[in-house]
Amino acid sequence: MQKLIVANWKMNPQSLKEAKRLFNSVKNWIKRHSNVLKNIGIIICPPFVYLPGFALSTSNLRHRTSNISLGAQDLFWEEKGAFTGEISPKMLKNLGVEYVIVGHSERRKILGETDEMINKKLKAAIKTKLKPILCIGETEKERTSGKTFQVLKNQLKKALNGTSNVKLQTSNLIIAYEPVWAIGTGNPCKPEDAKEVLLFLRKILKFPILYGGSVNSKIAKDYIEVGFDGLLVGGASLDPKEFIEIIKGIVRC
Repeated sequence: MQKLIVANWKMNPQSLKEAKRLFNSVKNWIKRHSNVLKNIGIIICPPFVYLPGFALSTSNLRHRTSNISLGAQDLFWEEKGAFTGEISPKMLKNLGVEYVIVGHSERRKILGETDEMINKKLKAAIKTKLKPILCIGETEKERTSGKTFQVLKNQLKKALNGTSNVKLQTSNLIIAYEPVWAIGTGNPCKPEDAKEVLLFLRKILKFPILYGGSVNSKIAKDYIEVGFDGLLVGGASLDPKEFIEIIKGIVRC
């Protein structure tokens, strides 16, 4: 199985010129080292406005190597209509997007995205044959009160509600464990603690599981070594040198 490294650029960078510079730095490095990246898949998730500019580059690169794919940071659950500001699954699919992040903690916290909304988005992604990266994670309060497993199980139950096992098995679903208290704080979950969560999730899931939350090049490989199938990288993916170092670390695992 390929190890997956997802670059979530969030609302960055601030211009198409900067975005292309960042994308090309990573893309060109991948092209030069494709021979050692056979077991690694890299998914770039830029803001919506940059997707058209990267779709062709990603498609052309995939003719030579299967290492790099394009992902979106979110989607809406309706196919079309009067939904101002939203992006439909078919719009993403028609752009050549292959993956989509669903239920990121920042959308849950800042935008009030509910489990029910996430469930609709997940179903829409599966219906359109987009590969969903479903994010789950506990807050600091939930962690300290010993509710981590309960919270994760509840998030999964609600997100997957109404989806058959057959559909899930063919959806290429990916789970990203991102402890909310670790995201953007520079204080990642210790690999040994993350492993406890991973072992719990393995008992109830048969899908690839990624770790996300203040990932950097110094500790990236530690999460792979404890059993995670890849990483969801935020801030560190905006620095091409740092992101490439993360990839190198996974190659050495």
